Amino acid sequence: MRYTTFGHRTGLRVSEYALGTANFGTRWGAGAEPDEARGIFDRFAEAGGTFLDTADSYQFGESEELTGKFVAADRDHFVLATKFTLGAAPQPGVSSTGNSRKNMVASVEASLRRLGTDRVDLLWVHFPDQLTPMEEILRGLDDLVSSGKIHHAALSNFPAWRVSRAVTLADLKNWAPVVGIQHEYSLVERTADRELLPMAESLGLGAALWSPLGGGLLTGKYRRSAEGRLSDLGKVIHTENTDQKTAVVDAVLAVAEEVGVTPAEVSVAWVRERAARSATSLVPIIGPRSLAQLDSYLSALDVRLTPEQFTRLSDVSEVPLGVPHEAIARSLDGIRGGDAGRVVAPAAPVA
Repeated sequence: MRYTTFGHRTGLRVSEYALGTANFGTRWGAGAEPDEARGIFDRFAEAGGTFLDTADSYQFGESEELTGKFVAADRDHFVLATKFTLGAAPQPGVSSTGNSRKNMVASVEASLRRLGTDRVDLLWVHFPDQLTPMEEILRGLDDLVSSGKIHHAALSNFPAWRVSRAVTLADLKNWAPVVGIQHEYSLVERTADRELLPMAESLGLGAALWSPLGGGLLTGKYRRSAEGRLSDLGKVIHTENTDQKTAVVDAVLAVAEEVGVTPAEVSVAWVRERAARSATSLVPIIGPRSLAQLDSYLSALDVRLTPEQFTRLSDVSEVPLGVPHEAIARSLDGIRGGDAGRVVAPAAPVA
């Protein structure tokens, strides 16, 4: 496994995969038993993985408890990331959720106890609560960095306009910087190409990309059965509910047959190639429930798509950019003096 810094605003070194640990534990009614979770962790570590992504809400705190036990023998080797906002209790109350300074501090203290450590390397604000001002969030994160309880702060599932404002505010006020974003991204969910990823590239933010298999849709297994999330968690992130999603799955299956690997390996290989072409660090978060699933993710590290295959998958999964991006594209020749093709653009989008 290779390593990178998580964006350009930090020297934090992370493995090219992050291991998502939402399946560590069974308090949700589904997931990996402790022994199975330990096997997944050990195999990931043996493959060179160092980046671990958990949350207080995962398995109602059990994920953090297990992750803390697993890293205890060599804590400093791993980059430990957790999240707060949703709370760890099955029925969290109004005062134990959200992004207020009150809940932020209490949540981090509780996470540190479950993880059995005195600091986390990266703290994510899990979701916007649509109530707490960004100034309060950033000031609270700055205090946690100053106290040494967290090393870096980042935003998960926030819209691009709020992230860019947060980055600017933190820089202007000399608070701890926002170093990254986390959001869904796969061949069946590419709307982050409109705003989030260009923003991350321009501002030098790392991006952690969850659900690179589209909730299992890109494995093709839901065409064969309802096995997997569709049955055990009662939901699936994506179904073939549009012609484009059907076309994407068809293309993934065709490329998999050409390469001689599984559709899952092709789907992750496409995300890795997309990351290689980015001006910042894009790190897929893999979330296996079994060793077999983890082995499939690890096998994808050796899959190489041809330029034609990458382009074919990119074209079939492309999303409309919408307003104002399409108007800009139509006007670009005029904007650049009559022939946009003769103007060399910077590698990263300008802010």
